[in-house]
Amino acid sequence: MKPQELAEFFQESLCIFDLKSTDKRGAMSEMVGCISENLEFKDQDLLLDMLMNRESLGSTAIGKGVAFPHGRSLAIQELSVLFARSVNGVDFDALDKKPTHLFFLIIAPPQDKDNLYLQVLGHLVELIKSAPLRKRLMEVTSFTELQETLGSA
Repeated sequence: MKPQELAEFFQESLCIFDLKSTDKRGAMSEMVGCISENLEFKDQDLLLDMLMNRESLGSTAIGKGVAFPHGRSLAIQELSVLFARSVNGVDFDALDKKPTHLFFLIIAPPQDKDNLYLQVLGHLVELIKSAPLRKRLMEVTSFTELQETLGSA
């Protein structure tokens, strides 16, 4: 998957450039609220519970200030990716015990013929290993900047 192809999975309405919450459940709730509002997803609690259950298996915060909360839901019709940034950081039970600043929330339907869910997740995990990219993502303030940053990675 090319960086430009990856950037196409992001939508302007699914970007939070100033996440307010400072704890895991609050941050997840804020992100789920954005998804619910913009994708006309009616049952926020169902989605939040699914994501929190996934977190109970092990934190999706991989360290270096990045988390990839993800899961599958019958309520989602197509792969959706939300980008969120917290300037102050969130206590997200990261592997390195440091605050999490960058979030890529990925939700997919249970049936995903092309397995895009895992392709997008894997590609994002590979890209985010780059310290310069993480630094640039901490500085983006608009959807256009996010797309340019991801597209040039």
